[in-house]
Amino acid sequence: MTIHGVAEAPFWPVVRAFERQLDSTGGGAAVCVYHEGRKVVDLWGGVRDEEERPWREDTMAMSFSTSKGITSTLLHILADRGLLKYDDPVAHYWPEFAQGGKGAISVRDLMTHRAGLSRLRPLLDHGERILDWDYMVKAMERAESKPTAHSAYHALTYGWLTGELIQRITGKNLEKVIREELAEPLGLDGLYIGAPPEAVSRAAQLSGRPGSSRPGLMSKIFSEVTADAVTFFHRMIGSPLDMRHMLDALVPPGDADALWHDRILEKPVPAVNGLFTARSLARLYAAIAEGGTLDGTELLSPEMIPVMGRVHVETRDRVIPIKMGWRLGYHTAFTTRGSLASAFGHFGFGGSGAWADPTKRLSVAMVNNRLGGTPFGDMRIASIGSAVVTAAKRLPKISAGAGRWKSASAYEASAERLRSVVLS
Repeated sequence: MTIHGVAEAPFWPVVRAFERQLDSTGGGAAVCVYHEGRKVVDLWGGVRDEEERPWREDTMAMSFSTSKGITSTLLHILADRGLLKYDDPVAHYWPEFAQGGKGAISVRDLMTHRAGLSRLRPLLDHGERILDWDYMVKAMERAESKPTAHSAYHALTYGWLTGELIQRITGKNLEKVIREELAEPLGLDGLYIGAPPEAVSRAAQLSGRPGSSRPGLMSKIFSEVTADAVTFFHRMIGSPLDMRHMLDALVPPGDADALWHDRILEKPVPAVNGLFTARSLARLYAAIAEGGTLDGTELLSPEMIPVMGRVHVETRDRVIPIKMGWRLGYHTAFTTRGSLASAFGHFGFGGSGAWADPTKRLSVAMVNNRLGGTPFGDMRIASIGSAVVTAAKRLPKISAGAGRWKSASAYEASAERLRSVVLS
């Protein structure tokens, strides 16, 4: 497939990794990387729909749980301004939340997936309720829970819980807060949760396999029959894995049909339906990687970055049965060569993801429309991350001071490596 964009030559391994992915999976995608405050990779390619229209420079894709990084970042901005304290009860800002014994649940509990509210399905009578913000907020208020010592990924509930908290503190709807606090200050070209019509027209069509207009992977993997069978097997071998819990947390009633509803992009469903370009995600996380400030715009104070990056949960998650390294709203960034201890962000079902590494001054983002992998992760964003880290490790050999490239004339034998590569 044809790839478009620009890459600094030392990051050529990222181009090759991206090219291999598009060739093997089909569909379309975009990747963007910042290093030391500079955009060093900006790629897009493939097709954006079943009619095989080409992925354009401004194409966006619904990015599932990558969206959680957006509401989490907004909460940190509010904390940075003294409008939110992590150890305050959620009910301090949202009084109705105290119902059902939830008065002791703190913001920190919520952001580390220890609020005990991971199960969605028992709260709904049908899946399309997820498109009704007011209904979902009331459902969160009515739910009974208390803080838990372990994490259980709030795969869908996290969006309404954090989104309503943001709205209560700011007095503005979530879409406006995203625009005023993130998109406009950083000049982002595509960052929405609940998108206007002109943005929806730029959205790529999601597809699970060649020739399909609607992904069916979720409903195949997460049926009640499958969940009961897998749970029974794990009970037989002495494993605590509970697929019913996963099903309740990950899939709305109706086998996830609501996630493919035509109106999904127009409504705020903050845990799953973020509509992004890779450029916007990478630039947002670049501000975090640069200590909170990018190109003169301060998003966060430098003191906030270590707070955001500190691991709170080191044990296995109860919904995603691996060690996620939960921070306050983010998880460890994973690559095909292992996790990056100093990097954090959020990945999404189907291959999207974004992360920042403040110690390496790196940020990476990917969006795509050919869904694959599992709800727990996808190898594509992991392999892109590996290629980025590999390239960055080699930079000291051909760079000098403060991230400035030496001129090609200083490295005549390596001129080809130093030149930016324009793809078309």
